[in-house]
Amino acid sequence: MGFRALFFFAAIFFSFSTTIIYSAYAEGEAEAEVGSGLVIDFYKDTCPQAEDIIKEQVKLLYKRHKNTAFSWLRNIFHDCAVQSCDASLLLDSTRRDLSEKETDRSFGMRNFRYLDTIKEAVERECPGVVSCADILVLSARDGVVALGGPQIPLKTGRRDGRRSRADVIEEHLPDHNESMSVVLERFAKMGIDTPGVVALLGAHSVGRTHCVKLVQRLYPEVDPALNPDHVEHMLYKCPDPIPDPKAVQYVRNDRGTPMIFDNNYYRNILDNKGLLLVDHQLAVDKRTKPYVKKMAKSQNYFFKEFARALTTLSENNPLTGDKGEIRRQCNVANKHH
Repeated sequence: MGFRALFFFAAIFFSFSTTIIYSAYAEGEAEAEVGSGLVIDFYKDTCPQAEDIIKEQVKLLYKRHKNTAFSWLRNIFHDCAVQSCDASLLLDSTRRDLSEKETDRSFGMRNFRYLDTIKEAVERECPGVVSCADILVLSARDGVVALGGPQIPLKTGRRDGRRSRADVIEEHLPDHNESMSVVLERFAKMGIDTPGVVALLGAHSVGRTHCVKLVQRLYPEVDPALNPDHVEHMLYKCPDPIPDPKAVQYVRNDRGTPMIFDNNYYRNILDNKGLLLVDHQLAVDKRTKPYVKKMAKSQNYFFKEFARALTTLSENNPLTGDKGEIRRQCNVANKHH
C-alpha cells in the first residue's frame, strides 16, 4: 500500500490525556497460547525488563529524532504483511538473498539503525533472549503512543527468520496504486476485515509522502478528484513531474495535525485531500466509505478498530517455539554473524 506513512513539537504531544488503553485485548490472552504460540508478557521470567527497556528507548529516540515513530509504524506493516512477523525486513543483503530493505517497495524507509540501538540496550540486560521480531512489533506499539495514539497490549514470543522474503513481497504487500478490491483481499488473507483495513490506513494521519509516490495524481494532468485547494499545495511541494528520489520533496499527509495520530485523516479524505490513490479510493468505495465516515466522527471508534487490526497484523504467522532463531544482531542471521 503506499501506506507511506513516513511519519513528522513537541508542545502538542506531551498531553497524553487522549491516549486510550485497550486493556480488553489483554484479558485472558495469557492463556491463549495455543493458537499462535504468542502470549502477553512472554519475557516475564527470562527478561522481565525487556518491554520497559524497549519503551524507554523508543521515548528517548523519539525525543531526538521525531520521525523514528513513523518508521516503527511502517516497519510493522512491511514486515508482518509479508508472510510472517519474523523481522525478515531487517536483514541485510547476502550473496544469495536481496534485502527487503533494498526493494522498490521499501522506498523511503529508514531509521533501521535505531532498531539496532534498541536491540543493543535489550542485549545488555538479557543477551540472546529477546527477538528482533518482538522488538520490531513493540517499537511500533510504543511509537503509536508517542504520537498520541492508543496503548495496545500486544503478545510476544516471536522468533526471528533467517532469510529475506524479498522475492515474495509483491505477492503479499498491498500497494497504494492497486484497486480497493486487491487491497481488501490482501488484508483479508491476514485475517483483517474491512473496518480493520480502514483503521490501519489511518496511519496516514501522520508523517509525509514523497513526491515520487503521488506525482501521477498531478502530472501530466491533475486528478479531478483532488480538492482544488489542496492541489495548489501539492504542486508547490512537488514541482517536478519526475521527482528526484533522493531529493527532499515531500507532502505532509495531514497538514492540520501532522505529528498527531488522530482521526483527522478521515475528514481529510472525505474532503478529497488524500494524497495517494488508495486514500481517495478508501473515501469513495462503497465497502469502505461507511467506516471512513464513522471514524471521521469518532476517534474512539478509530482507535478501537486500529488496536484490533494492529493486533491481528502483529500475529500474522509468527515463528514460535523452536522455529527460527533469536538473532544476536538484527541485520544479520546468526549463521552469518
